[in-house]
Order: sequence, then C-alpha cells, then structure tokens
Amino acid sequence: MIALVDCNSFYATCEQVFRPDLWGKPVVVLSNNDGCVIAANKEAKAISEIPMFEPVFKIKKQLIENKVTFFSSNYTLYGEMSQRVMNILSAFSPQVEIYSIDEAFVDISGMEYVSLNQYGHQMKDTIFQYTGLPVGVGIAPTKVLAKLASKISKKRASENKGVFVIDSEEKRIEALKWATIKTVWGIGSKHAKRLKNIGIFTAYEFTQLPEEWVRKNMTVVGVRIWNELKGIPSIEFRTMPKSKQCISTAKSFGKKLEDLGMIQEACSYYISEVSEVLRNQKSCATYLQVFLHTNYFSDRDKQYSNSVTVTLSIPTSDTFVLISEAKKALNAIYKPGYRFKKVGVSLSGIIPSEYVQGNLFIAPPRWDKKELMNVFDMINSKYGKSTLFSGLVGTRVKEWELTKKDRSPRYTTQWNELLTVKANKY
Repeated sequence: MIALVDCNSFYATCEQVFRPDLWGKPVVVLSNNDGCVIAANKEAKAISEIPMFEPVFKIKKQLIENKVTFFSSNYTLYGEMSQRVMNILSAFSPQVEIYSIDEAFVDISGMEYVSLNQYGHQMKDTIFQYTGLPVGVGIAPTKVLAKLASKISKKRASENKGVFVIDSEEKRIEALKWATIKTVWGIGSKHAKRLKNIGIFTAYEFTQLPEEWVRKNMTVVGVRIWNELKGIPSIEFRTMPKSKQCISTAKSFGKKLEDLGMIQEACSYYISEVSEVLRNQKSCATYLQVFLHTNYFSDRDKQYSNSVTVTLSIPTSDTFVLISEAKKALNAIYKPGYRFKKVGVSLSGIIPSEYVQGNLFIAPPRWDKKELMNVFDMINSKYGKSTLFSGLVGTRVKEWELTKKDRSPRYTTQWNELLTVKANKY
C-alpha cells in the first residue's frame, strides 16, 4: 500500500502557523515581485471575487474589502517547513518519495495487520502536532489511486476527517466513479478532451476502455495510468530523486535596471544559487546560458532581448569560474540605453562530478577549490543563505532584488527573524 500525504493550501498555511490570529481568516500568497495571487487558503478561495493568478493591482480593492491578508512569497520559509514534514514522514516509513514541496508518497507495504485508516490519522496528527500544518492522507494500492484517495480525503473532509483509504474493490469502484477524468493524476487537458469526445467522463469509464485503444491513443504512459487505476502497480516508486539535467533561475528585478554593474551583480547572485544546487547533487555543468531582456509588457520602453550559451572548457560547479564566464557572456549581450527587467542563467550538459575529464590544452589550476566550495556550502547551510558569498555578488542586493513588501519573517532559518513570544503577567 502507498500513502500520498498532501499539505492543505501549503504556502498560505505556512504563513498561518506563525500567525495564529489568522486561522479561519482568508489568506493569500503573491508571486515574485508581488505580481499575482499564486496560493490561497479555503477561506480566500470561498471569496469569488479573488481568482487565482489574477494580477494583484486588479483585485487589490477586493482583497482589502474582504479583509484578506496577503503575503509576499517566502520560499525560504516554505522550503524549510516542507523539509520538516518530509523528516516526520521518514519516521513512518524508510521509503519516502518527495513528489513536490507539499506532497510525498510513503510506502507502507507490509502493514496488513495494522489499521491503515488509523495509521493515516497518526501521520496526519503527528505532522499537525509537530509543524502546525494540516494535511490530507490518501492510501491505496497504487500511486495514481493514492492521489485520487488524497483528493477524496480533502473533498469529503467532514466525513473522513482528512484520511481516505482504498482498501477494497468496492471502495476502488466508488472512487473511480466519483472522479472526473480531468482529476486523474497524469491525464492532461488534451487527453481529457479526447476522452470526453468519445464519451468518457469518469475514471471508472476510462478503466473500461480496451487496453489497445489506450496504448494507441495515449501511449505507454496512458497504459500505466490505466493499470494503476485498476489496482495494478505500474509507476516506479522513487526514493532518490533524479539528478536535474538543467538548472535555471531567472527573476524579475524589483525595478528596471540600466546599469551593467548592477545587472552583473544580480547575475552573479543567481549563479551562486544554481551552482550550489549543482554541488548538492554532486554534478558539474558543461554549458552555461545567460539571457537578458526588457519588460515585454511595457509600451513606453524600447524592447530588447538576447542570450548567449557558453561551452565551458572543463565542466565545473565552481561558483567563481561560473560567475567569471557569466560576466563575459553578459558583456557580450548587454546594450546600453535599455531598461532591463530580467536576467537569467541556466546550466546544462550536467554530468556526475566523478566523470569530469580534464582538457589537454588548458593547464590544471594551481589549487583545487572544491574544499573552498564545501566550506561555502557548509557555512550557508548552518547559518543561512548567503551568509558567505562571493565578493563579485556585491552588496547592493536590496537595490535590484524582487519586490517583497509584505514578506513574512523567515522564522526558522534566520536568527534575527526568529518568532518572539511574549507572556502577559497576571
């Protein structure tokens, strides 16, 4: 059996954990640069005037009128809270597959003599006790059915108290007849439309199709989903995530920039981020891409965009080498007289560190900076992001970083932002 544990309205509830005065009240979280609504709790979703992904400037009046509390995105906090949830789940099973920041599959095979419903409630209650985050738990024989059970656990929370178990043929059929085809994990909008065109509207009706039709029209991926819905495990359980084949980051500036030096500092900062991810998976990159562009949506600014890809002489994860190459690339594509909105970097051609070969035409470095990079990573892991950074990043981050006027404190990772609790004297 497999359990799918899914945090409810994750970003919004992370904010509520440290603001108990907001429980039961509408809360939304905004995207980068406070652009649009990307997450909302159930109270906010109940307000029809607040559509998801709507630009904030269009609905700010409605947010205020409905007394909605809104936060700038705080990914440092969300990432750390996610890790806490995953650590708790690892106490329930040694086999945990982290599917996303707020979801994980848990292998609970071999528990035939345990009440699965009780075990699901134990997971749910433990996570809430230790983190304050509410979750839904779906338990079933396959991953696709577990995802479906998780949806039911939330939709019928008043009936099942946040846990739903598909442990019989009757429950499986009930769940399949309840689920519309678009709610089935792995079936995208194109396939859902194709299925509806032939009169298939529920997951149960999908399982009644011949396997040959599914294979012909939805390939082997569709057949795996078809099998999983029938209770036949067909999707591999992965406890180790695949190494990333491309690592990228691109964020809009808080304000438009013309100064090359400022743009270089932002680019260097992003290189520091992606190179750390690269080292964490013990890999090196062969190619580095840098791109730069103005605001496409501005009618007043001149428009310009460009990118360049650099083939590195020797694949590397060294922050200093990558920053040096990125600055050269940026110099090649930068044009004065434009107000730039975004710079981005992308690492590709990623290979394991132990497979890196030298270059016959380049002298080896006088000293290996791997230990230096390890020190960077250890210090930043212990004391917080960017505690130690390259001088090439500069000290003007606040002049170009994302707009985040309403960001909550990073309660769990920054000493100077720890939650302060005051007790009243009686």
